[in-house]
Order: sequence, then structure tokens, then C-alpha cells
Amino acid sequence: MNPGEYTKMFELEDRYWWFVGRRRLALKLLRSHVSKSNPDVLDLGCGTGVVLRELAAWAKPVGLDMSDLALDFCQKRSLSRLIQGDGAKLPVRDESVDAIIGLDIFEHIEDDNAAFAEAYRVLRPGGILVLSVPAFKSLWGPHDVALMHFRRYRKSEVKQGLERAGFRVRRTSYSVFFLFPIVVVWRLFEKRKSGPAKASLVTVPNWINSTLISLQNLEARMVSTMDLPWGSSVIAVAERVESVDRIS
Repeated sequence: MNPGEYTKMFELEDRYWWFVGRRRLALKLLRSHVSKSNPDVLDLGCGTGVVLRELAAWAKPVGLDMSDLALDFCQKRSLSRLIQGDGAKLPVRDESVDAIIGLDIFEHIEDDNAAFAEAYRVLRPGGILVLSVPAFKSLWGPHDVALMHFRRYRKSEVKQGLERAGFRVRRTSYSVFFLFPIVVVWRLFEKRKSGPAKASLVTVPNWINSTLISLQNLEARMVSTMDLPWGSSVIAVAERVESVDRIS
């Protein structure tokens, strides 16, 4: 990402509705699919560290990011279990983690198939990957340019990529479902604007921010039991299964 976007993330990640909603949904899915007590969890693309901090309440997390700046921000949150590395070539041992959470990271990696394969490699058999990525190429715009994305995905593309890497895909759903029409209109408006590309983090009053967080909490409860048919993000849960030749 552009350096300025990390500063913005650090300032907003604790409280801004989009960050809060994405984080709560992903952590809810992760906890519901990981049965091991105190699991080893890799926060892939840990950014400025809020997800890593929340994982520490129930897991043994390690944060990995390619950016020095992101890891500096993590240290400002007093986080210390940090690794600098590339998601397409993880500096992590084979079969060494119980779970991976990767929120809006795979779209930043040019070879996402290599990144999916690396996630599979470092998970223990039965390990769980929870990821989110931006949805629909039609929404591509200045937001994606500012964040240095390579692509946006359909749900089927995420599923196919994970299965090519060897995963059994347990869940795929769109998210940011209720607000999707507003997102579409806003992205169309952004495409008409001139000037440097900027991420779409629209300032809203506190009461609207709280309302949007409540709406995202409702969506998280819905995704627990059903797949949503549209949204500006895709979320997926995948499992590394034990290969047949290793089953005794």
C-alpha cells in the first residue's frame, strides 16, 4: 500500500465501521472453525496490528507483513511477535501453524496462486484459513489503485484458487451485503473524480459509524448460517485436509 494508507489505517482501524465489521466477522468465523485451545495463528498481512492484538486474547498469534512501516505501527501497539515476509514465499516452517487469518491481503500479491499454496504449506493438517478479499472487477477504481491491488474477485474465483492449492473450502460468502448498493454508487462517483487515487474511507459522524457497525454485526450473524448473494467483499473459510497417503 501507499505509505499514507498505513497511517490512515493506524488511526482508524480500532473504530471505523468497515475495519470493525470485517474484523469481527472474520474472527467469529475463525473461532467457530478452530477447535484447538490456544492455537498458533498466523496473521498474514497483519497491517497495523489490531487483528493481531485481538487474537492474543485466545490464541498464540504471529503477525507477518512485507512492509516495514506496517510492522513499526504494530510495535507502537506493543506487539512483538512479528515477521517481515512475502505472502508468496512465507518464511515459516511447513505444517507449523493451526490457523491463518488473511484480511484483504491476497489481492496485494501478484501471484495469488503461490500465496494460496504457501498458506496450505504452513498449515498443519486440519488447519483453517479465513480470508477476505475485495469483490467484483466492475468495482475497480481509485480505491484499488491507492491500495496497490492486483485484482478483485468473484466468490467462484476464490473457491477455485483455494481448491487448486489443495484446500477443502468450507464456506464462501459475499460480505458488506446491506451497504452494497451504496458502495456501487460511490465507486461509480469515484471513477469520475480527478486527482491522485485515494482509498474510500469516507468520514461519517459517530452515530452513523455506530449504526453501520451494528449493521455489520447483524451481517456477521447471518453469515454464520448462510451465504450472502452479493457484497463488496468475499470471505472464505478453507481447511487443509490430511492427504490420503498420510492417513494411518
